[in-house]
Amino acid sequence: MLGFVPPLPQQPGRPPSAGHMIVCGDDALARRLAVELRYVYGERVTLLLPPGRDANSPETPLTQRGRAAALFGRMSAAMNRAGNGNGTAVGGSGDTNAGVEAVRIMEAPEPSDDVLEEAGVDRAAALALVYDDDERNIRAALTARRLNPRLRLVIRLYNRKLGLHLEELLDQAAAVAMPGIDPALLDASTTVLSDADTAAPALAATALTGSSKIIQAEGLLLRAAERPPPRPGETLDPGLCTLALLSSTTNDPAGSEGSDSSGDEAPQLLPDARTVAGAAGRGTVVLETVSRADPDRPATRMGGRGAPLSQVFSRRLRWSALGVAASALALVIASLLTTEDTAIHSTYLTLLDLLGMNDPAEKAPPARQIIQLLSGIAGLLLLPLLLAAVLEAFGTLRTASSLRRPPRGLSGHVVLLGLGKIGTRVLVQLRELDVPVVVVEEDPDARGVPLARSMHVPTVIGDVTQEGVLEAAKIRRAHALLALTSIDITNLEAALYARSVKPDLRVALRLYDDEFATAVYRTLRAAHPGALTRSRSVSHLAAPAFAGAMMGRQILGAIPVERKVMLFAALEVAGHPQLEDHTVEQAFRAGAWRVLAIDATPPADRAPDLAAIPTYDPEGDATPPPSGLVWDLHPGYVLRATDRVVIAATRRGLAELLRRQRSVAPRR
Repeated sequence: MLGFVPPLPQQPGRPPSAGHMIVCGDDALARRLAVELRYVYGERVTLLLPPGRDANSPETPLTQRGRAAALFGRMSAAMNRAGNGNGTAVGGSGDTNAGVEAVRIMEAPEPSDDVLEEAGVDRAAALALVYDDDERNIRAALTARRLNPRLRLVIRLYNRKLGLHLEELLDQAAAVAMPGIDPALLDASTTVLSDADTAAPALAATALTGSSKIIQAEGLLLRAAERPPPRPGETLDPGLCTLALLSSTTNDPAGSEGSDSSGDEAPQLLPDARTVAGAAGRGTVVLETVSRADPDRPATRMGGRGAPLSQVFSRRLRWSALGVAASALALVIASLLTTEDTAIHSTYLTLLDLLGMNDPAEKAPPARQIIQLLSGIAGLLLLPLLLAAVLEAFGTLRTASSLRRPPRGLSGHVVLLGLGKIGTRVLVQLRELDVPVVVVEEDPDARGVPLARSMHVPTVIGDVTQEGVLEAAKIRRAHALLALTSIDITNLEAALYARSVKPDLRVALRLYDDEFATAVYRTLRAAHPGALTRSRSVSHLAAPAFAGAMMGRQILGAIPVERKVMLFAALEVAGHPQLEDHTVEQAFRAGAWRVLAIDATPPADRAPDLAAIPTYDPEGDATPPPSGLVWDLHPGYVLRATDRVVIAATRRGLAELLRRQRSVAPRR
């Protein structure tokens, strides 16, 4: 099925030459990152994998080394087909990988000192540590920094707070080992990324229609929003610029979803004005108005704050209490109409009768006696009502720490399968968008279960492949299904069963293998042409951002456009002949890159990390620091060597910028 795979010798005896890149990992992200560096950026890569089979796919007959070799073989064959065809690379440079040796594969259980030295870490330009275990990545990062203080490190960490502290620690270690180092080089020496944070917005967006993706730059939020094709006579706001044209069939469930190999059916990234004007009937991705980021905005909870009556007492009990209160009010009104008592005294006597504390009205008028009898009957109903309220309140307190069950009337929600690293981040994204969610998780001790409990998200604990679990999640009335477990077969089985229950359900699958994902997508599309089906790979979404960080660029974020990926990066104009001394309009390369903003801050006062939110007290007297980024650019502005720009680029466009920069000597 994989076709011919050329042999990739391990080459343990031949040391790599200087300036290569090392990727260490134990899952699909490591293999995908090696492919990105080798076949997109044209770098020499050493891939370090653990021996044996992939822990995430124990059913596969291939080992880690075998799966990597198969992936490299497929990619090499695809590159050869592209080179023999009529298409040309960006800029017309032909094969960008000519003369670059194949990926060197090594196997070792741990990235120890000896293993890293054998991989040539002392001569390497960059090292990526993308193991699934945060502790292993941290230990290897400390070792690598000791062996090579000049090494550029890219570390995969799920814990974001720990990542910030680790970045500071490793950069400080590099500064101590290399006194007088250029601050710009120091800033690029350590980058901590999370594949979950990178992929979560894209996965959450697949469950929504007309959703938007968020990129952060210097405390500002860039919103890339999908817009449907305009209706006849309708004129849409073009936003700041058009980032992409979607496939003509993107809103058609039976249409194909474009990727790099889809030809004319693929979406067009960074089109020029003429292409946008002639693209009738196609949706667009536009860059909307920029807003300020809120560093302290928490994810909303389903059900609000505290413990409202709707969560403490049942609906039946609340209606019963309302009936007793209405009866007491009616008795008070009847007492006012039949006696000459005041309102306060009538209320007082009625309450005494309800509680059985009043004396018999033997000498009172008949009307008063009848009211007393009716009050006594209503009082008999009050006692079991109070007892039920006490029991339900105690039950609520006892189960306050338990998971919330899906309410009976819930509809139009998203069913999320899996609360691992990816599922937890997607849950936060959906709740920030105020999307109702029901979570299904097999392991009650999973990573995201405490978060779901604290956010009052309805959760079903059970195996999704078992009958009745999806029904408990109200799948029949759901809007979409997000199958994000770490097992492809489980995701597929859940999607097939959900489609059998609700054929028009919107389904998004997390699948590791691209060929398997393509086959599943085509089959589900053919079987259910009236429903939207999407497949996503976390490694495919996250690898471009990791690769850009390996090249020393400050990657602000990545957004998916169907099955393609667009990158947002911060670049210094110096050393890029395609940008320097060119106007903004001249620097634009359709399908490759586009200058979006210029940092007008003087070089000495610039923030080293545009992705960080400036620290300030939003509740105090301090005002947010002004941003130096200018987004409304004049097309005739000439880019200078001292400028720093924010660009949107395709993977190959960014690779071309970086390749040409390496061939140009930096100015002094």
